[in-house]
Amino acid sequence: MHDMADRLFADTTLAALYDSFCPRGRRDDFDFYMPVVMAAEAVLDVGCGTGAMLHEARDAGHQGRLCGLDPAFGMIEQARKRSDIEWVLGDLTSCAWGAEFDLVVMTGHAFQVLIEDADLRTSLTAIAAALTPSGVFAFETRNPKAREWERWKPEHAALVTDPDGRTVRMSRQIEAPFDGNVVSFSHTFSSPDWDQVEVSHSTLRFIEAELLARFLAEAGLEIETQFGDWDRSPLTDASPEIITLARLAEKA
Repeated sequence: MHDMADRLFADTTLAALYDSFCPRGRRDDFDFYMPVVMAAEAVLDVGCGTGAMLHEARDAGHQGRLCGLDPAFGMIEQARKRSDIEWVLGDLTSCAWGAEFDLVVMTGHAFQVLIEDADLRTSLTAIAAALTPSGVFAFETRNPKAREWERWKPEHAALVTDPDGRTVRMSRQIEAPFDGNVVSFSHTFSSPDWDQVEVSHSTLRFIEAELLARFLAEAGLEIETQFGDWDRSPLTDASPEIITLARLAEKA
């Protein structure tokens, strides 16, 4: 998912491979979010990556404002293949939107790249400011109680064929185990047709649901509903995801 999109994806060649490793047929998150996107007049996709979800929304007939934000140059270059959508290179700290979006969405576990408490607070404050009074913030983060990182092993490598017909292998390996807060890992990309392998280093935060709720409340957001998986099943300790829809809290 989008947690691959670190500084390595500033490179346009690897960014072009992103949708091959995360094909639409395996994007259950898109199936969940698309009705929400289509119902919103103005949408901000934070960490939009290659822009695939907004491309799909426009193809499906969305007539309103669609804006994608991503800090990786290579990703935005892929997204800009569509000129009928607004694309911004940057992150939430470099933009200042005021009550402009009915929906702010973060897909592909992009929320988990917000590692530090300060980053979370700044980003959530910016998201709250960007929402219209009736707007929704929709996102997901992996449930740390499900311990998904224990399945991130090199033997679970993925193979894809790039646009030029070359086979590319991607493997993932833990570099620093879960410390109660974050997991650090690497992606290694290799191909018989490449001169050298490419290695991407990433760190993701795994946040408990209770702490997440406190951060949202600090930013003036209140949880409307939460699910534990893309089938809208209830959130439990065994759920793989913490899928959240939040709104601006009513002021006293």
